[in-house]
Amino acid sequence: MNLFHRPLSPRSADEAHRTATPLELLFDLVSVIAIAAAAVGLHHAIAEAHALQGIITFVMAFFAIWWAWMNYTWFASAYDNDDGLFRLLTMSVMGGSLVMAAGISPLFTTGDLTIVVIGYVIMRLGMIMLWLRAAAHDPERRATALTYAVGIGLVQILWVAFALLQPLAPAIVYGLFFAGVALELAVPVIAERKNTTTWHRHHIIERYGLLNIIVLGETLLAGALALQQVANGATDIAFVHIALSALVIVFSMWWLYFSREEHLETNDLSRALIWGYGHFAIFASGAAVGAGFAVLVDVVAGHAEVSLLVGNYAVGIPVAIYMLSLWFVRDRFGLTGSARFVLPVFAMLVLLAPFTPVALEGIAAMTTLSVLVRNYLARAQSLK
Repeated sequence: MNLFHRPLSPRSADEAHRTATPLELLFDLVSVIAIAAAAVGLHHAIAEAHALQGIITFVMAFFAIWWAWMNYTWFASAYDNDDGLFRLLTMSVMGGSLVMAAGISPLFTTGDLTIVVIGYVIMRLGMIMLWLRAAAHDPERRATALTYAVGIGLVQILWVAFALLQPLAPAIVYGLFFAGVALELAVPVIAERKNTTTWHRHHIIERYGLLNIIVLGETLLAGALALQQVANGATDIAFVHIALSALVIVFSMWWLYFSREEHLETNDLSRALIWGYGHFAIFASGAAVGAGFAVLVDVVAGHAEVSLLVGNYAVGIPVAIYMLSLWFVRDRFGLTGSARFVLPVFAMLVLLAPFTPVALEGIAAMTTLSVLVRNYLARAQSLK
């Protein structure tokens, strides 16, 4: 058997015991470097009182990271044959991710998109090669695979032109970026309607869960930064409060995500697109919570140009978005009655917490209480 090159035949959507592969876990490890770079950029932008610009840049950078990860993940779920060529093409995509990570800091500081675009295009060229392989070995879905390959290639022309035309006025930059995003999002919608690929539902759910754990790690890192201040001799008890609140919030966010309810209960394409695309907000807000806690560390340490209220909202807003996003992709489909509205209600309470005397601790308390109330009502619903 040729271990370097085997037919890239579609895998069964009903394959038993399908789990993430070591190669996919390595891909996640590479992705976390880019995610961490984006979170650091957001942290410094907010701390330096450039929140609006920082948020826009963070969304742009995170979209590139997430979209490249997501496209590869769904492809691998349907076609991973683990031969040598598949591994090498996957590693080329990882190399593009590292290049993109190197360009995120310049993107935040100077607005220079060049390195990010180069890294992104490298990742997407790897995907084009993978889709062309699928087209060659899966006659039934050849039209789907070719639509992916051609669609991805055409959008890359836009990104390259975007980078070559720099510098541009901010309004033009944002307009071209969101036009490119719309085109990228449209490719799977068009391609999958020709003939759906054989992605594995439980495998996809696991892969998304693993990435969510990675983004939540940004909050744990911020909590460690707070404790590091204490280890370095800081005497302000607020650092301990930040670290403890970070632990409580990240544990609660993990618990909210990994519920007993099915995340994606069907292979229906429209449902899968809502769930798959909607996770952008879950992942981005999860990483942003960590950036918010890092801002709070800077505020308490006296290294930030913003107030404590801004720091608290840098945590509270992404926590609320995380809750609302989970409701959008999962709870509104899987729960009924009062349980269905727990997360939107607690998202609003989280946004009110910074105005209370307990502020950060209030955000942590509301996040924890959302887990308790949601689980109680969901269990009561299941027993009916």
